[in-house]
Amino acid sequence: LNIHIFHNTYGLPFCPSPMILSTLILAMFLTWQPNLVIRIYLSQRQTIRVWLKRDSGQYWPSVYHTMPVACSCMSFNPETRRISLGLENGTVSEFVLSEDYNQMTPARTYQAHQGGVTVVLFVLEMEWVLSTGQDKSFTWHCSESGQQLGTYQTTAWVSGLQFDVETRHAFVGDHSGQVTILKLEQDNCSLVTTFKGHTGNVTALCWDPVQRVLFSGSSDHSIIMWDIGGRKGTAFELQGHNDKVQGLCYASHTRQLISCGSDGGIVIWSMDVTRQETPEWLDSDSCQKCEQPFFWNFKQMWDSKKIGLRQHHCRKCGQAVCGKCSSKRSTIPLMGFEFEVRVCDSCHDSITDEERAPTATFHDSKHSIIHMQYEPTRGWLLTSGTDKIIKVNLTHIITNIVVYTG
Repeated sequence: LNIHIFHNTYGLPFCPSPMILSTLILAMFLTWQPNLVIRIYLSQRQTIRVWLKRDSGQYWPSVYHTMPVACSCMSFNPETRRISLGLENGTVSEFVLSEDYNQMTPARTYQAHQGGVTVVLFVLEMEWVLSTGQDKSFTWHCSESGQQLGTYQTTAWVSGLQFDVETRHAFVGDHSGQVTILKLEQDNCSLVTTFKGHTGNVTALCWDPVQRVLFSGSSDHSIIMWDIGGRKGTAFELQGHNDKVQGLCYASHTRQLISCGSDGGIVIWSMDVTRQETPEWLDSDSCQKCEQPFFWNFKQMWDSKKIGLRQHHCRKCGQAVCGKCSSKRSTIPLMGFEFEVRVCDSCHDSITDEERAPTATFHDSKHSIIHMQYEPTRGWLLTSGTDKIIKVNLTHIITNIVVYTG
């Protein structure tokens, strides 16, 4: 084991805990209790491990359990100490941890899917186990009886799942880029509506039951905030990643959205601002500023004896413009554009310095993130990566506690 001390931007040292990670981490969960810190993670070697923080401040394993097949996803409920594991063979296995977290007892197994389980979610209030699979199905079981209560066939492989207890709405994101809202009953479900805003597959979902807002992240590098509670179909884009969005967490007490990407970027978005919808891109056969024809407008090109131009769009007004009339770039944070984007010359001149003020902060985790979880009590953000490293980030100053192996 190699122990490394890392320094944050303030030059303060942090000594990591001695946790040996022998395989790639698929998921890692955390719960806090008085004088007790528990970390649970899955590995590709069909194992689940529970680590307890000892009096020395170091983590040591208390449970090392081997599954019959590889694990693909996990849900942990700290109140019941129940672990729900999704497996590659389509089953969901439940275990209960002992009060001292030194033993894991099998509780129930559900034959949920024909393909690997992609997401599993235990809902204590309903005593339901929700799951999605590679067989393009969404199912829910009763955790008390083990009986399957219902199933819904999706159009694509599901990669994101959230549930609202109050309304019994399930939010399902899939690889087609679509988000489906289902109303669940005890033995059936009904389709409420579908949202389509991403050009890539949905990779993460996050639901805020207080503001009644759904966040979706995608492989197209974007995040969309869907205002479900407003009932007006309002959607706001957030553009702050250079690669696939891997995880989303919402800190309701500070009204901040935390997102992470496979490029290692962590972005903390202020949602306590009045955001603006991005405009729809307008269609036109010629530039809506100088009226020069675009290259497919053969008639106008012939009549005016001019060469056709390539079409672009202003991100602020949505108008179709040529390159000459949109030569400038600007950030538009209130529209979600934290990076500079193409705007027409007139919009560029109209954007004030106040409107260019950033609404997000950017941080480099220095590893390719595959899973993220936020612990609001202490403001700790946990990330696990393809580099076999777990990092604990303090969100108010983004410092790292890091463990290396090998």
